[in-house]
Amino acid sequence: MRVEYVPIVLGILVAFAGGAILWDAWGPEWVGPMRDRRRRVRAAIDPLGEKLVGIGTVMLGAALIGREWRWETLTVLVGTLLVLWGGVRNRRYIRETLFFRGAARRGLEKPEEKPRRMRIR
Repeated sequence: MRVEYVPIVLGILVAFAGGAILWDAWGPEWVGPMRDRRRRVRAAIDPLGEKLVGIGTVMLGAALIGREWRWETLTVLVGTLLVLWGGVRNRRYIRETLFFRGAARRGLEKPEEKPRRMRIR
């Protein structure tokens, strides 16, 4: 494979990832676990924000595929703005996904430790 084909292959992969995000955004919302095991209520994904991220990702993939074409700079700028705008619309969900892990995610308080009795030897 020639080195010139690497951006094209990466562009196809990025465009497919954007297509998968769009497919998830336009798909039914009921797909997934029927009963949530978490004690804490999950943050909802904003469908419009998810669609914006998907469209922006497809545009970035198209910019990688179509190197040196007339609208490349505009495509990159608009794609980046769409990804950022979609990320801002889904900031609660992204924040929860990144920072609420483990016991904090389930809303459990740290149990208080019982005072230990002194052992006499």
